[in-house]
Amino acid sequence: MKTVECSVFQQLENLRKYKVKMKKLEFLHIIPFSQLIMWDVKRHLFNEVQSNFTMIPLSALIEENNNKVKLNEFPDKEFGILGINNVDGLFDAYIEKGAKINQPYKKMEVNELAYNPYRINVGSIGMKTSIHKNDYISPAYVVFRCNEKLSTEFLYNLFKTETFDKIINDNTTGSVRQNLKFDTLKNIKIPLPTLAEQNRIVEAYNEKIKQAEELEQKANKLEEEIEEYLFKQLGLQKATIKPFKKGEINLFPFSSTFGRWDIHKDSSNLLLSLKNAKYPIKALSEVFNFKSRSWNKKDHQGEYFNYVELGAVDPLKGILECKNLLVKKAPSRATQIIKIGDLIIGTTRPYLKRFAIVNEQFDGNIASSGFQIIAPSDSYNLEFLLEYLKSDYGVKQFELYMTGALYPAITSKDLRKVLIPFPPVAIQNEISDTIKRIKKDIKELLNSIVYLKHAAINDFENEIFKSCN
Repeated sequence: MKTVECSVFQQLENLRKYKVKMKKLEFLHIIPFSQLIMWDVKRHLFNEVQSNFTMIPLSALIEENNNKVKLNEFPDKEFGILGINNVDGLFDAYIEKGAKINQPYKKMEVNELAYNPYRINVGSIGMKTSIHKNDYISPAYVVFRCNEKLSTEFLYNLFKTETFDKIINDNTTGSVRQNLKFDTLKNIKIPLPTLAEQNRIVEAYNEKIKQAEELEQKANKLEEEIEEYLFKQLGLQKATIKPFKKGEINLFPFSSTFGRWDIHKDSSNLLLSLKNAKYPIKALSEVFNFKSRSWNKKDHQGEYFNYVELGAVDPLKGILECKNLLVKKAPSRATQIIKIGDLIIGTTRPYLKRFAIVNEQFDGNIASSGFQIIAPSDSYNLEFLLEYLKSDYGVKQFELYMTGALYPAITSKDLRKVLIPFPPVAIQNEISDTIKRIKKDIKELLNSIVYLKHAAINDFENEIFKSCN
């Protein structure tokens, strides 16, 4: 019987090889007998990748590292623990004493790879390099090394390509949580150039990444220059805070500019620095027009509305998105209307430094009650205020005024007390215009960074794979 089965499989394989088109086989996918251990359907429904290089199974190129150490046998020794995510790859996570680590951890070596078997389909893989200080990783992760035929960097970059990402997704198993076992990984075939070719391709990739990193440094430097320029124009030095030391007695005058005893311990240096400013010090409520435009969902039943929540505001990019919701599903915090030109200010700690000027795209949207709104006016420049609030002086005052344990927030009353050097509006406009020019340069750098990073992995992928006909 086995002989007959093998004969049938061989005949079908021959038909496939010679591309004999038979109507009854049009939707039949032929699987070599040796691969029937991979029984699940999805791994056999995608076309095989094609490459100018020989396809080699990873089983001939990688080896698992199961070197586990019982760290709790060294209860007083501190161990550096590694983590993995899909943004940073491998990173130094934390330091922990052996007594608190109950299970054996794997020890990673430089040039080894590790991945989360349940999140590899979203890119949770990392490579250990000499910059990592920590050595141990949870046994939940798969750790492996490459042999002398395969460059670790080459394989790591291969994991980042769209083609290989599809291969990984097609090889994961499980219904609720997709899983890639090491034995499954070993069965995957990859294109294998010579080691010299691998190194050349990796070097080309790294050169573009290096250029992107250099531009990132320039962009970060320009970001720093914005605050330096702002402080110079206002006559300020970088704000400093000297907190109480344990057991130290500090005396403060009965009256205070801030009006709250619980923040004096942190605010004295900040106040002294503000007194050196070129311009009069004003509280926000003295010069800026706080605005409240209430919105009640009871008045809009059956309608849809656009909602801007706190998490949708980026300190650099402004409002990123809004949600289109049915009014009856409106969150309880959806209580106010924002207009074009408004400055919205996030007032809870998780969203500290979430400030944005509302543009025409979000004009008339409904916003969370977690924002305070300042409306535009000819008597001040909200772009200038925005930059000041994002600066050291603005953020530190927010932190000083925040109250609450689980969800610290600054109240509307305290926000109005935040102090700002207030130059004439013409000076505010000049400062704002200069900062806008710097931001334009930053935006151009960021666009170049995105292009270089995309080109690095795209060129890598194009050189390794070629499309199926």
